[in-house]
Amino acid sequence: MRTNALAQLRAGRTARRVPQLLVGLAGYGAAVMVLVRSGLGTASWSVLTDGTAKTLGISFGWATDLISVLVLLAWIPLREPPGLGTLLNVAIIGFAADATGSVLPDPRGAFAETGYLLVGLLALAFFDALYLGAQFGSGPRDGIMTGLVRLTRLPLAAVRTGLDVTVAGVGWMLGGSLGVGTVLVALCMGPLVGFLLPLLTVRLPSYNVGQNRATGLT
Repeated sequence: MRTNALAQLRAGRTARRVPQLLVGLAGYGAAVMVLVRSGLGTASWSVLTDGTAKTLGISFGWATDLISVLVLLAWIPLREPPGLGTLLNVAIIGFAADATGSVLPDPRGAFAETGYLLVGLLALAFFDALYLGAQFGSGPRDGIMTGLVRLTRLPLAAVRTGLDVTVAGVGWMLGGSLGVGTVLVALCMGPLVGFLLPLLTVRLPSYNVGQNRATGLT
């Protein structure tokens, strides 16, 4: 069972779910920029965003929003229904990334760069699972992941890792920055999100069965 935005709102527990969604999306955008500023390589989708921004001469945030809109087209063959989280993903993540970049200082030295990388990786996985766990629908990129998990019945970690490696390769060909951190994020995000998602998912008896199947929780 896949539900639309109205059904997601009617599922209940909105007093917890809406703040969890907003914090998750804003935190995700901030975590992306922490990884970018590490200089050691960022998340796979951010490599693609970086390459797109450099190619088109636009900001990182605008490139994030542009890719989000384009990726939604891939939802058509996957038959993924958009939700409130899908729409807010496009509106919030790019803005949060640009806002963080305007105040976040560049790291000085290898120790600080490594710290940015590790903090960014853990924050990215946590906030990704946090907003998905609000059960308001996936963002454009995660919608591809959850759609493939549902159709292929492969583990979430395997699907996420495969997507990350593919996207990072395309981004690198467009001129995006690729580093050791990109490899680390690509290999670790799937297992981390797969571990955190069941812990952070808001349980909704009338809605949870189909959503659990879509996200690999069952």
